[in-house]
Amino acid sequence: MTRTGPVGVGFIGTGMISNTYLENLTRFPDIDVVILGDRNVDLARSRAEQHGVRQWGSGDDVLQHPDVEVVVNLTIPAVHAEVAGAAIAAGKHVWTEKPISVDRDSGRGLLAQAEDAGLLVGVAPDTVLGPGVQTALRAVARGDIGEPLSAQTVMQYVGPDIFHPHPEFLFSRGAGPLFDIGPYYLTALIQLFGSVRDVAAVGSRSRSTRTVLAGDRAGAEFPVEVPTHVSALATFVDGGVSQSVFSFDSPLTRTGYVEVTGTEGTMIIPDPNLFTGEVKITRAPDFAVLEEDPRWETVEVSGACAERGLGVLDLARAARTGGTPLASGQLGFHVLDTLVAIDEALTERRVVAVESRVDRVPLVSAGFDPFAATL
Repeated sequence: MTRTGPVGVGFIGTGMISNTYLENLTRFPDIDVVILGDRNVDLARSRAEQHGVRQWGSGDDVLQHPDVEVVVNLTIPAVHAEVAGAAIAAGKHVWTEKPISVDRDSGRGLLAQAEDAGLLVGVAPDTVLGPGVQTALRAVARGDIGEPLSAQTVMQYVGPDIFHPHPEFLFSRGAGPLFDIGPYYLTALIQLFGSVRDVAAVGSRSRSTRTVLAGDRAGAEFPVEVPTHVSALATFVDGGVSQSVFSFDSPLTRTGYVEVTGTEGTMIIPDPNLFTGEVKITRAPDFAVLEEDPRWETVEVSGACAERGLGVLDLARAARTGGTPLASGQLGFHVLDTLVAIDEALTERRVVAVESRVDRVPLVSAGFDPFAATL
């Protein structure tokens, strides 16, 4: 039977990030958040009461719920593929937090499982669907900076152990600054330049242990399993190069920096971890003003602004209409393939090819409105 009306959504994982999702998904007319599930059922209940969700329980309760059509997978990275696979086996479409998995084999297996079942997989980040990055992409498509040639990105700060009450997973396999924050920047770069061809990288780990600094567990020590500073170079199949810094080791905070240089100008793109922000372009100066500050043109940002949850909404609408989500599993896998290649490059000190390819993602329709009822 064909369903109509809002798409039923269930959550597995109700940690910190779930609040941001719930604040938005509970306001979108095309979404009905039916149930929240977590290993800690009391936490699921607290989140449900906080956001007005009718039911709560375990992950199995979410998978077995007949009204859940889409599962939002907010578990830790190490079990993303396992939980998403269980949702597909239960006949549900899946939106999963980034990365899609922590290794290529399980990521490929998940996409194959979904294709065989006729189900959709969407992967965070969905920030690239917001008006900030979309405005920048439209400007590039218009030729505002000519042909894009290169990019540099920077994300550095002291690390999430300064604010997160349970930061251990962010320093475990499948996380660290590369896998945790890298997807935002790599997804934006792939939107600009297309598929990554190969990568090179170096990395370091400043400490073998860290200390929880926030919450009831402040003072507890935990091991650091991954590099906490990564510098990566990438070349792209269709041309273009990039250099990126991902660091949890810097007392100097510099985040959200994405600079793209083309044949006719340089553009500053908004923080790809956010949904909006300024888009600015500077042109090549003549010799007389070479030493002056850049002269910036501001591009007007346009589009329906929202926060995390746009990707879930886009996936839910695609599931009903037979479309393909913009933040697709295929895009998420190419990002994962690139992340793993960077990790291999810094470990093995060599250039590593990225074998997967992904089609350029279409721009978000100018008429896309998260607050419209379309189903």
